[in-house]
Amino acid sequence: MKFFLDTADLAEIEEAASWGALAGVTTNPSLYAKIGGKLADFNNHMKRICEIVGPDCPVSAESVAITRDEIVRDGLQLAEIAPNIVVKIPTMVEGLAATRALADQGVRVNMTLCFSVPQALLAARAGARYISPFIGRFDDISQDGLAEVENIVAAIGNYDFTANTVNGEQVEIIAASIRSANHVTQCALMGAHIATVPFGVLKKMVQHPLTDKGLDSFMKDWEKVQNA
Repeated sequence: MKFFLDTADLAEIEEAASWGALAGVTTNPSLYAKIGGKLADFNNHMKRICEIVGPDCPVSAESVAITRDEIVRDGLQLAEIAPNIVVKIPTMVEGLAATRALADQGVRVNMTLCFSVPQALLAARAGARYISPFIGRFDDISQDGLAEVENIVAAIGNYDFTANTVNGEQVEIIAASIRSANHVTQCALMGAHIATVPFGVLKKMVQHPLTDKGLDSFMKDWEKVQNA
């Protein structure tokens, strides 16, 4: 499983990148607004994220357009920011049409706000490089988001969509709206290709009480050695 960071915060991205385990970044309008982002600074901000993670790490930037022509225009502009920009498009009819048009022009798409197997299959057929089913938002309405992600992973895995994607690349499932380290565990066990996680969850993934207990024991024993 690869790990993306779900944030627009440059400090969080720089710190996570320093750990050596970061494979990409996903952003959206809400995350950009959360850090006090301004419209005039958006392109430069996204370019800076791309520079931090490097050219081999995809960075998802979301279109805020609604109609297919507007989404395509938006997507082409976003793709010009950096070679590793992936255009994030909501799963809807206009989004499917725009995804096909952008893929035909060599622009990679992350189809977001996906909540069902039929939506995922349509996204893959339309040429999406990444598909992002959301877990936490299912939990918000007392439904099992993990079960739906598992179904999507299985369904996409049944078919070969490489003829539809840019450069014949494999479609990858990004488990999104992750709220806990357990979400990551379950998604890894079911075979999701990527988990995109908030920085707080990424930090919790490193932690374990037995690790802390063992480290404390090692340090105390080493202190005895030094004082012997």
